[in-house]
Amino acid sequence: MKKVDLTTQLAGVKLKNPVITASGTFGFGEEYARFYDPSLLGAITVKGITPLPRLGNPVPRLAETPSGMLNSVGLENPGLEAFLKSYLPKLEKLKTAVIVNISGFSLDDYALMASSLPEDSCIAALEVNISCPNIKQGGMAFGTDPRRAEEVLKVTRKHTRLPLIAKLSPNVTDIVEMAKAVASGGADIISMINTLLGMRIDIKTKKPILANTMGGLSGPAILPVAVRMVYQVYKAVDLPIIGMGGISSWQDAVEFMLAGASAVSIGTANFVNPMAPLEIISGLEEYCRREGYHSIKEIVGLAHKL
Repeated sequence: MKKVDLTTQLAGVKLKNPVITASGTFGFGEEYARFYDPSLLGAITVKGITPLPRLGNPVPRLAETPSGMLNSVGLENPGLEAFLKSYLPKLEKLKTAVIVNISGFSLDDYALMASSLPEDSCIAALEVNISCPNIKQGGMAFGTDPRRAEEVLKVTRKHTRLPLIAKLSPNVTDIVEMAKAVASGGADIISMINTLLGMRIDIKTKKPILANTMGGLSGPAILPVAVRMVYQVYKAVDLPIIGMGGISSWQDAVEFMLAGASAVSIGTANFVNPMAPLEIISGLEEYCRREGYHSIKEIVGLAHKL
């Protein structure tokens, strides 16, 4: 039987298949190497990097929820200098695309990150996390204000030639407006969605479970919201989309791709089932074969056409 073509292109970034691992759920790749060879993936997205090292938020910073989890890790990471010195050389050895997630708390931070990450390395693209608080604007997240989000992308675009992925927050009134703003700012690709803001309260202590009170909700519970947003943005913006938000099976991945995602990113499912990304890759191939498609590209956006 003829092999299904799983290759995917995202604004010039070539992937052997459309399955990516989400930032913050796959470390720097080596953490999952005992389960399988990360080179089998379409790409890996490394843990979010900031200019300076961060210890993250106080504990507890994880809480289970029905069909998901809350986290308020707070961008714990080794910082830019340590990443360049200790982690990037290891990533160079991987035979798959590497996406580096960058975060900042000011426009200058994003400029520094973009200009410091080498263009002649294994880095295939930068994922710009705009869900960070803008400390110079009262702490409001860049990703909740279209004008600020556009500014972040414009500044980042000025300092690198690498493809830019804008990671959108769902905690907004109009996701299409946000997508149009980052497109105007120079994004090449959109990844969506980041976590939904939520909280849990311990009924015994009568206090929030998370030390930070609130955190990001991820997992299967947010999948319908994510699919809806991908569907809306696909119709409105002519940029490739990496769909994420609660994907734990190949069926979930197919749903995102029918809605308009050219690729999918697996996050929380990695904690539950480390083999999930590989199972999704094989499931996508089998689905296309069974449905009579020769290429995975044929199913992208089909929900808009049939």
